Amino acid sequence: MKQYLLSVHSVEGAPTPSDEETQIMFRETGRIIDDMQAAGAWVFAGGLTSPDSATVVRVENGATSMSDGPFVETKEHIAGFWVIKCDDLDAALAWAERCAAACGPVEVRPFDDLSQA
Repeated sequence: MKQYLLSVHSVEGAPTPSDEETQIMFRETGRIIDDMQAAGAWVFAGGLTSPDSATVVRVENGATSMSDGPFVETKEHIAGFWVIKCDDLDAALAWAERCAAACGPVEVRPFDDLSQA
């Protein structure tokens, strides 16, 4: 089975969900994870802290530097992700549709062949 990354995106400046909306999102994503596990599709998942908590590490000419903030200066950031295994892209897209309904836009990307276990 091929592995896919389903990444959830947040948009800087978008309205913050209310506590009630957040709890609904958590319940729905919890149900999806339960279903993924029951179907044998779930590998692992995780939510990420805000982009301003990121540290970028660079090595140039043997010197290491570290800077605060996200690597990419953008208004959209990855908020969380699932790694799943599916027979094909259509199956991964079906999971992504459920995830997007629960928590917003989801990007689906297959792992390259070298990353497959």
